[in-house]
Amino acid sequence: MSKVFEKIKQHQIQGKKSLAILLDPDDMDFDGLKDKVRLANEVKIDFLFVGGSLITQDCLDQTLDIIKSNSSIPVVIFPGSAQQINKKADAILLLSLISGRNPEMLIGAHVAAAPALKASGLEIISTGYLLIDSGKPTTASYVSNTLPLPHNKPSIAAATALAGEQLGMKLTFLDGGSGAERPVSASMVKAVSKLVDSPIIVGGGVSSPEKAKELFAAGADLIVIGTAIEEDPIAISAFAAARD
Repeated sequence: MSKVFEKIKQHQIQGKKSLAILLDPDDMDFDGLKDKVRLANEVKIDFLFVGGSLITQDCLDQTLDIIKSNSSIPVVIFPGSAQQINKKADAILLLSLISGRNPEMLIGAHVAAAPALKASGLEIISTGYLLIDSGKPTTASYVSNTLPLPHNKPSIAAATALAGEQLGMKLTFLDGGSGAERPVSASMVKAVSKLVDSPIIVGGGVSSPEKAKELFAAGADLIVIGTAIEEDPIAISAFAAARD
């Protein structure tokens, strides 16, 4: 098994919950980035995810430089496009948007990116990616040109996740999207966890440590925090405590 995936999988086997902070290079000044990385180091965050649906500035490289020079936490690219590939990270989630029916997001972009991914030397982690309705349109649904799965249909999400796992995907990612009004429901996470063996990542709209704790209890193995930390970086420590 590869290093980042091995850590996620081992945590799942051990019943140890993991937390990742999502850092969007477009939404961040570099002094603020250093502060977030320092806080992440202090509370022993498990992973730093880097990426976004739109990265309009040429700042991914500099963002990775700052993170790598200030932290040994594994850095995982959470790509919004085939252009978000950088060998300075440790791994990349190879996302297949299995909740939608846009062939570009299922396989098309992957074909275009394949040579660059191979040359990068990055650890490539195949991930079944499901967008879940979060109460409002999100950048992810707009950019992907897909409809999210209904928030109140856990069985659809569970069957979709299972299909992704049967296709060989190593991770299952349930995402409400950046700035979601509401997170993926605990009932949906529970339904998915009953059907799949792959580690389950949940992100989007997890606005409080209490909500994170609820999702962990429902079966999430790794929770990704983005907007909540952007609004209040000090909250990192409270979210970290929710793993226990």
